[in-house]
Amino acid sequence: MISLYYFPFSQHSRRVISLIEEAGLEYQANLVDMMQGEHYSEAYLAINPNHQVPSLVDEDICLSESHAIMRYLCNKHQLSDWYPTDIVKKAHVDQWLDWNHCRLGPVVKDIVFNLLFAEKAGIPVDQNAIIKGKESLIELTNLLEKQLNTSSYLATDQISIADLALASNIFHLSMANCAPSSPAIEAWYDKISMLKGFQKSLPKM
Repeated sequence: MISLYYFPFSQHSRRVISLIEEAGLEYQANLVDMMQGEHYSEAYLAINPNHQVPSLVDEDICLSESHAIMRYLCNKHQLSDWYPTDIVKKAHVDQWLDWNHCRLGPVVKDIVFNLLFAEKAGIPVDQNAIIKGKESLIELTNLLEKQLNTSSYLATDQISIADLALASNIFHLSMANCAPSSPAIEAWYDKISMLKGFQKSLPKM
C-alpha cells in the first residue's frame, strides 16, 4: 500500500492527495506536523533528507517532490486521463507543472508564508517578500488568465495533474485573501474545487 507523508497546510501535499483520491488509490496517510518540527525528526529525515512534504513510500521506492510523485503514480497506475501518453499533450502538462513550480510556487510561498505562518513559527515577517510577491502575482495572473481564456483546462482540453497542482497553489493564496479574481481563472478554479479529491485534500480551517 502507498504510504504518504503529508501536512494539510502544504499545497504540495494537497495536490498529491487530490490525485490519489480522484484516482481511488488505496493509501495510508501519515501526518507530519511541520508546525511542531516533525519534519526535522530523525525518523522523518530518514525518509526525506530534504525535510519537506510530501513524501511517498511505495514498495521499494521512496519519492519526494510533489510533481514527481504525481507523475510516478500516473505512470504506474496508467492514469492517462490525468497524465496523457500523447507526447505533445504530455509536454504541455509538463510545461505547466514546471511553470507552477518555478514561477508561481516561489511567489505563493513568499506571500502566504509571510502573511500566515512566519510569525507563528517565530520567524520575522519579510514585508519586502510580500510586496514583491504581490507585484509578481499581477504578471502571473495575466499569463494564467490568457491561457484559460483559450482552453477549458490548463494544459490540454481535458483536466490533468497540472490543474490539480495549480489549484493547490490558488487555494493557498486564498487562505491569505490573495487568490486571483479574474473571470477565466475563477471559472476554472470553480470546476477544480468541485472535485471530491480536491475537497478531501483541504485542511480543516
